[in-house]
Amino acid sequence: MPSDSDPAQDPTVAQPPTQADQTLATPADMTASAPNRLSLQDYDIGALLGSGGMGDIVVARDRTIGRQVAIKQLRSDKPSSDAVARFLREARIQARLEHPSIVPIHHLGMDDKGLPYFTMKKLTGMTLQAVLTSDNQPPRQRMLRMFAEVCLAVEFAHTRGVVHRDLKPANVMIGDFGEVYVLDWGLARIIDEDLPSSSMEIGADVSSLIGMTQAGSMLGTPGWMAPEQIEDASLVGPPADVYALGSILFEILAGEPVHPRGHGALTSTLRGVDEGPQQRRPDRSVPPELDALCMAALATGASDRPTVKELVARLQGYLDGDRDVERRRELAATFVQRAREALAEGTMEHRVTAMQAAGRAVALDPESSDAVEIVTTLMFEPTRDQHPALVQELAESEVAVQMRHGRVAMMSFVVVLGFLLIAAMNGVNNIALVLVIAGYTVLHAGVVWRITQRMATANEMVLVAAGNALLAALLSRTLGSMIIVPAVTCIMALSLTSYPQLIDRKWIVIALLVASWVTPVILEGVGVLDPTWTIDGSTIELTSHVMQIGGTHTTAILIGSNIVTIVVFGLFSSALATARRNAMRQFEIQAWRLRQLLPTPRATNAPS
Repeated sequence: MPSDSDPAQDPTVAQPPTQADQTLATPADMTASAPNRLSLQDYDIGALLGSGGMGDIVVARDRTIGRQVAIKQLRSDKPSSDAVARFLREARIQARLEHPSIVPIHHLGMDDKGLPYFTMKKLTGMTLQAVLTSDNQPPRQRMLRMFAEVCLAVEFAHTRGVVHRDLKPANVMIGDFGEVYVLDWGLARIIDEDLPSSSMEIGADVSSLIGMTQAGSMLGTPGWMAPEQIEDASLVGPPADVYALGSILFEILAGEPVHPRGHGALTSTLRGVDEGPQQRRPDRSVPPELDALCMAALATGASDRPTVKELVARLQGYLDGDRDVERRRELAATFVQRAREALAEGTMEHRVTAMQAAGRAVALDPESSDAVEIVTTLMFEPTRDQHPALVQELAESEVAVQMRHGRVAMMSFVVVLGFLLIAAMNGVNNIALVLVIAGYTVLHAGVVWRITQRMATANEMVLVAAGNALLAALLSRTLGSMIIVPAVTCIMALSLTSYPQLIDRKWIVIALLVASWVTPVILEGVGVLDPTWTIDGSTIELTSHVMQIGGTHTTAILIGSNIVTIVVFGLFSSALATARRNAMRQFEIQAWRLRQLLPTPRATNAPS
């Protein structure tokens, strides 16, 4: 373990990202005095931007060319020789890597106290860590392209013999204009060089700054460092960076880190990763190619991981539209098997599971005939049982139909009241009975409105049918049971049997309405009621005990009533037929569109 007190080198603590480590730059207050001791002739020193493990970063203005820069300096006035060596090493390694995604070093020098500092480009933006924890994350494709830029920068470093050893979202900077930077090369290692750290003067070659890490020491950040890095950071190579990149990719895909934060990260890392982002977060629909790539990068054995170049190639292939067809077919077959097992259970909940699994299989392999067959079966073959959510939607749809019929029924009651009013204008024989019929019509209309404008039960709708039957029986006392009433009763039958709750109870409705017509006839026949019609030879004589009949007024009532009956019956029948036709058309349209979503199953025995 490092003996230096620098917390950035503590292997047991994952250090939170700081602005100094990320060379973040916010709008500088050039008038503010930075809490530092840096005094340079060529720079106007501004505010402190942040602090890292052993250094501070301040904003400054380069007097020579008039630009703002970030200056990194040692925090301590009396740093140890190892701290100075690490500081110089970071500057020289970073300067050695001239790449668009690596922050350029402008100048490395000594301050008035003989301590080193270096200037670099001042950045503006936010870290990838901040992006990943934001509520307004960019789309996945954009995040993957950012990640690809990080991989390209790391690949460049590897070609120059440099391993970063501390890759993590906090050390990746996303600029305001989409630039991507890999930050904090303070723990970087140059491969195949193990020179002593005795020559630390500014003029020394960067190769002389290698070999400061003690054998067996652990450097990095738990949660992103590779298993071999935990055991001995001084010997790790490019595969360690690949592991860290795999950890970052996991977090992009799954929306959560691959290992827990804190001390548990070390145990989790050594135990190995056996659950990919697709399995960890199935709700995020992780593409199988990326899931496999992530798991390959997180292999416990360093030799089992791909190189960064291979990682980038596979990632770019995915972004360019290439897909691992065989892998998708294997996953599709897995989902098909899952769908079949769910169907075998037979319950409605398992049918939903089967539909979801088969749908994923089709998405992965559109040519899978097995998946298409299952989806088609589930979509177009009716079942006796329905899912509770579907039952609720159907119930809401039936309530809408019921409410619409209820509003139409109100017009029917208005017609009945209008008939009573017009008929009474010719004279009334029994004013009490007319008032009873009118009052009952109004009362029953109120009951029907109250019941039909909410979710009614079947028993309540049977009550509505019984009330209509009683109204039909009362109307038979106006002009008898032989005219008007039969037509009105037919309209009632057509209307009532179209209510969703009464469709399966049609015989109850029909029986009530038949009884409403037959009962007055029987009561008249046995003498309980005064007869309203008699047959005398070839003549049928109608008698009204409620209102007077005769003259052109009665003729107009009879003609008008029959015309109204024909029109209402025709409109009602047309409305029902139109609703049935529209529903059938909508079903056929939806079925056709759904069939277009499903590919034609490929022939299983097609000649090769």
